[in-house]
Amino acid sequence: MAGLQTVGSALPTLGLVAVAVLLSLYERLDLEKDIGVALIRSFVQLAAVGYVIDYIFGLDTLGVVALLLAGMVLFAAWTSARRAGDVRNAFLIAAFAVGVAAVATLGLLLALRIVPATARYLIPLGGMVIGNSMNAASLTMTRIRDDVAEQELKVEAALALGATSRQAVSPILKTALQRALIPLIDATKTTGIIFLPGAMVGMIIAGADPLEAVRLQIVVLYMLLGSVSIAAILVGTLSYRSFFTPHHQLRTTQNKT
Repeated sequence: MAGLQTVGSALPTLGLVAVAVLLSLYERLDLEKDIGVALIRSFVQLAAVGYVIDYIFGLDTLGVVALLLAGMVLFAAWTSARRAGDVRNAFLIAAFAVGVAAVATLGLLLALRIVPATARYLIPLGGMVIGNSMNAASLTMTRIRDDVAEQELKVEAALALGATSRQAVSPILKTALQRALIPLIDATKTTGIIFLPGAMVGMIIAGADPLEAVRLQIVVLYMLLGSVSIAAILVGTLSYRSFFTPHHQLRTTQNKT
């Protein structure tokens, strides 16, 4: 009952969503349906995951935590693969990249004893790592796919002059990685000046010592920079190969008619 009351206390903020819907109608953006779907899905998903996490906190078993994080990785890979449907083996590439980023990042935090090996830390931090790595994977794959289709003649010309597939696609790969990493880099640069990140704000609102909130936020920011970089580079290195044959010939792009 207390859980329902807690969730219900957030319902008055629906007024802010109504403002977004009214603005969409006024400007004829045709986003009302998407806003409604996002509203319902976010409410149901967050409420459900809240009860699941509360249950797992009660168990405090690392095996269950690992299963939950693995499920999150698979769902993240599925989401990225849907965005990059024209990339061959997109699901496997995203699952591998996001999984490696999560294991490497959380493993380092545990090895250095920066955070304790408990569900209370691993689940939220793992969710941040997996979610941001998923975004990087999606951005990288879709950017490579679109640029290869758009610059097909340039790529073929480079191959005809003797370049390898890696050399021919190198400018495209560089641009894709920059587009995936720059948003997080810029957010890290401006943290504390332009905006206060969610983890820090949440802790301060909950009554934590501001300096302790700052310490945790620094850990989160550096953790995300590392994990997103790992995911983006792995996805870029693996996904560009799907557009070439083993003999360094460009495959017919899926976007080409």
